[in-house]
Amino acid sequence: MTPARLTCLIALGVILGGCLVGPNYRRPAAPVAPQFKEQAPEGWAQASPADAAPKGAWWTAFHDPLLDELEPQVAISNQTVRVDYANYLQAIAEVKVARAQLFPTIGLSGSITRSSSPTGVTTTTASTSAAGTTTGTTTGTTTGTTAHTGSRSTSATLEGTASWTPDIWGQVRRLIEENTALAQSDEATLANATLSEQTLLATTVIELRLADANIDLEQKTVDAYQEALRITKAQGAAGITATPPSAVLTAQVALESAQATLIGLGVARAQYAHAIAVLAGKNPEDLDIPKGTVIPALPPVPVGVPSTLLERRPDIAAAERTMKAQNAAVGIAVAAYYPTISLSAAAGFTQSPLDGLLHAANHVWSLGANGTQTLFDFGERHAEVAAARAAYEAAVASYRNTVLTAFEQVENDLSGLRILEAQAKALDTAVRDAVRGTEIAMAEFQAGTVDYTTVAQAQEVQLSDQQNALNVQQSRLLDAVSLIGDLGGGWSSGDLHAPSDPLALPPDPSEKAE
Repeated sequence: MTPARLTCLIALGVILGGCLVGPNYRRPAAPVAPQFKEQAPEGWAQASPADAAPKGAWWTAFHDPLLDELEPQVAISNQTVRVDYANYLQAIAEVKVARAQLFPTIGLSGSITRSSSPTGVTTTTASTSAAGTTTGTTTGTTTGTTAHTGSRSTSATLEGTASWTPDIWGQVRRLIEENTALAQSDEATLANATLSEQTLLATTVIELRLADANIDLEQKTVDAYQEALRITKAQGAAGITATPPSAVLTAQVALESAQATLIGLGVARAQYAHAIAVLAGKNPEDLDIPKGTVIPALPPVPVGVPSTLLERRPDIAAAERTMKAQNAAVGIAVAAYYPTISLSAAAGFTQSPLDGLLHAANHVWSLGANGTQTLFDFGERHAEVAAARAAYEAAVASYRNTVLTAFEQVENDLSGLRILEAQAKALDTAVRDAVRGTEIAMAEFQAGTVDYTTVAQAQEVQLSDQQNALNVQQSRLLDAVSLIGDLGGGWSSGDLHAPSDPLALPPDPSEKAE
């Protein structure tokens, strides 16, 4: 095929490919309030510069060395994240598959044949006969065939082919648009999975730290009960006060119960340590976490305005990209109403014998076009378009529901932080008073003015208030982690990559090269 003919075919395809059927995508409006309800001027949140919001390594705001060490490993070694990354790579490959359909398919074929055929055959016949008067007559015939060697020849063909289905109605371009949106949705899903696993790791580390704090509190309680038992026994032996045997028994039971509780706290701590190892992509036996003595700090989290969630939440971005993909699927379904035109061309050489194969006299070529149009399908295409439109409407509803759920989660986090802050202040006062009450009761008991029951009650109240204070502190930290996650963890929809420049994760160091 001459360059002029090929140029004409390409120009024809470009002209015919100017149409793009189906609806063009426009992101539907989402229900966005001007500000969060819990962020009212009289509420909890204070105004902060937007550039102070957590970005990237948001976990550093908690000032916990274990978080600083393990959080970066989640994006590399966490197996849930690796699954979503593999799905993202598959979606990138699907974009390339769809994009290849825009271009002709070019092939090259060749053949060579060696053959031989006979040119002549000679047949010879001989007859003999004998006669006798006594014995009768005898007759014999002999026939012979001789084949001579025929001619041999070699023939060959060399041919190049090209076929092309121009994207006249934009079906392939809509497919590329759909697959591109799905790839970006998978990338946002990957970001969401990474953020979810990182916030889960932060949550588990906080729970481990508070478990250590509870163990410390329970150990101090055991020590206090041991001291109370010692004093009770000493007073009974010295006869300083009327200390009945039941008082010693009560102090003994309180001590033993506290010791049993202290032992039981080790179960939860071990489970938290194992969960942390798995989240970091390690075997539990490969990670040894020593007992901590410092509880993570409570970071300030500027929340911004609600509209920022549309750009900062990866799950919202994933839902929005899915919505765009479904919109493109409508265009793919609409394109089925229109005819399909295919172009083909072939050019090459054929010659027998082989000598002179590439001479101009042996050049052969062909051009062809094929068109197909479905006339009657008994409503199949109409149903496909209706199904695609329904899937798009479902994606719109899912997107809006994701947005509403995001607002709900942030409002819950803000209200939780506001209410828990007030509760923490009240418990701080209660703990101080309970500690002071225990000290007074113990002094009075040692002076002989009150019995041991007063001390036991004071110690029980103190332990309860201290445990409640730790629980509230844990809830505040967990709400802070949840708020950071619900605000997107510093992620932005501007981080989404084009399929031509996909995101690349570092290799998993836990994978051993074979």
